[in-house]
Amino acid sequence: MKILVAGDSFCPWRALGPAIERLCDRHDVTCFDVDDEPDFRPTTPSEQRIREFLGSPRQVIDRLDRTEVLVVQGAPVTREVIDAAPELRLICVARGGPVNVDMEAATERGIPVVVTPGKNAQAVVELTIAFMVMLARRLPEVMRYLEGGGELGRDNYEGAKWLGHDLEGHVLGLVGFGQIGRRVAVVARALGMRVLAHDPFVDPARIREVGAEPTDLNDLLEAADFVSLHARATADNRGMIGREQVARMKDGAFVINTARDTLLDEDAVHEALRSGHLAGAAFDVVKAPDLSKPPELGRRHRLLDSPNVVLATHIGGATQETLAHGGEMAAAEIERLATGEPLLNVANRATLEKVAAHA
Repeated sequence: MKILVAGDSFCPWRALGPAIERLCDRHDVTCFDVDDEPDFRPTTPSEQRIREFLGSPRQVIDRLDRTEVLVVQGAPVTREVIDAAPELRLICVARGGPVNVDMEAATERGIPVVVTPGKNAQAVVELTIAFMVMLARRLPEVMRYLEGGGELGRDNYEGAKWLGHDLEGHVLGLVGFGQIGRRVAVVARALGMRVLAHDPFVDPARIREVGAEPTDLNDLLEAADFVSLHARATADNRGMIGREQVARMKDGAFVINTARDTLLDEDAVHEALRSGHLAGAAFDVVKAPDLSKPPELGRRHRLLDSPNVVLATHIGGATQETLAHGGEMAAAEIERLATGEPLLNVANRATLEKVAAHA
C-alpha cells in the first residue's frame, strides 16, 4: 500500500518510532513533517470546522501521490485534502480524538478514521500523581521561597515552615473514569487513598473493580481532599465545574486539571484560592491568553499569584513513549487493513455503518 506519514513540530514522524520503520519494509511509505505555518488562516468551510492542527492542508496535498493510507498527528485533513486523494482508504490519527480531521468529508467518502485512544494514559497518570504530591507537600511554595532568596540548608528543622500532607488516608475524587481516570485510581489506591469516581457513562461495577467508589458529582466534591478532572471535553460538559461546584468543595481541598480547559471555571478557582477556600491547584491546561494585550504589560497567568499553584504548558502527553505508542497503534491498524482484519479504534464507525445500511 502507498502510505503517507505527516508528522509535525510536536510529533515529528521519526518520533512515531520503530513501528513506522517496520511499515517501510512492507509498504511504500513516504514520511515528512509539516511546517507550523503560524500565519495560516482557515478560509474554506472545512478548514474552519477542524481545530488543534499544525501546518496547512496545502502541505499535505502537495505530498499526496496515489496515497491509500494517510497518517497524521496534528496535520490538517480537510475536505480539500480528502478530495485530492481519490485512492484514500484509511486515515490514521495518532491522537485520542480526530479534531484535525473533517469527519463529515471522510464519512461521505466511506473512509474510516482511526484514532489512538489511551496512547498518553500512562504519561498523564504520572503527571496527575506528581501534581498531587507537589500540592500536598507545598512544593510550589517552597520553590518560590527559594527562588526569592530564601534560606537553604540552615538546619535539620527548616522544613517546619512547610508542613504538608501525606496522600495516604486522604480522599481523591475523580471526575471521569476512562483509561486515565481508571489508572489514576489504581495508583492512588496503592498509595493508601480512598478513591471516589463520578462518570455517568461508566458502569459502576467497572469503577468498583479497582477499589474505587462510584458516586454522584456533588457528593464527590463535598468529600474529596483532591478533585482531579479526567473527563473528555464535550459540548454538554463545558463548565461542568463552575462556581457552584467549586463552592461545594471542602475547605482546604485541592483541584487538578489535566484534561481540558473547558471543563473548569478558572475564575471560580482563582477566587477560591484567594479566599483560602481552596488550598491549591494544578493545571496542565488553561484558557488561551489574551493576545491582544500588549506584551510589555506582561502576560503572566494570574493563577500564579496564588502561592500553592502549579501551571504546566500542556505537557501531559509530552513524552517520547507517548508518541511512540501512538505510532504502534496506528501501524497496527494499517496492518489490520492490509490483512483484511477488522479495524479497532474507528472514530466514525457508527456513521459509516448507517451510511452503508442506507446504500
